[in-house]
Amino acid sequence: MEAGAELREGFLVQELLINGDRVSGIRGRTAGGAMVAEEARVVIGAEGMRSLVARSVGAPEYNAKPTLTCVYYTYWSGVDIEGAEIYPRERWMTIAFPTNDGLVCTFADWPREEFHSVRTDIEGNFLKKLELAPGLAERIRAGKREANFVGTAVLPNFFRRPHGPGWALVGDAGYHKDPYLSQGIMDAFRDAELLVEALDEGLAERPALDEALTDYERQRNEAAMPGYELNCQLARLESPAPEMQQLFAALQGNQAETDRFFGAVEGTVPIPQFFSPENVQRIISLA
Repeated sequence: MEAGAELREGFLVQELLINGDRVSGIRGRTAGGAMVAEEARVVIGAEGMRSLVARSVGAPEYNAKPTLTCVYYTYWSGVDIEGAEIYPRERWMTIAFPTNDGLVCTFADWPREEFHSVRTDIEGNFLKKLELAPGLAERIRAGKREANFVGTAVLPNFFRRPHGPGWALVGDAGYHKDPYLSQGIMDAFRDAELLVEALDEGLAERPALDEALTDYERQRNEAAMPGYELNCQLARLESPAPEMQQLFAALQGNQAETDRFFGAVEGTVPIPQFFSPENVQRIISLA
């Protein structure tokens, strides 16, 4: 807002304005109920995987993969934890981490096909599976659940074409994946920066806007694709391949490479670089 943006809280966008084959603005309702139309050279959809903008323009999907997991999360008090703890298991995974107000968030993945059985007793099924991580289970049982479980089985994996005449997409609206590696917000910030740079160049015609947005899509895909493929592989919740098990064994006691491993899965170290056959064999040979 300091840069000149106007924030309208409670405003509901209801439709896009179309002029010929080009999006030219939006029409929506204010918090007070008044209908308002606004014109713009570019309308940006940043409203998640169910994006009105993407739906209205028929943004095509590609590199789509089926939903792989269902997830639930909640918050606990009175749980002793120092940092994030990750417990990948066959057909289940959980992450626990401290958050605000002394609470600990627990987030768990199950295979998508187990959704209907899990939801019949979410807490019971969660605590039962938690026995696969007995140390964490003991601490969770000593705490108190402070919120309802929240979950879903609607977790598609896809890329969308993120631009067209008068419109662009960013964040989950343009690229969505299973939350296994929890990279959604990081990817959204990265792509927002790429889009801002493209719009700055394109609106100043350095180069033309369509060319700048095409380059935005290319850069987004180059940055996102390795993490997307790794995330979908891990979200299958299958036992690691033998070479991956060797890598995990070799990482024990090797803090420097362990740090780089977590950097790779969280997006701060290039995935192709860390998981290249040469680098994996180098780490294994050090064990």
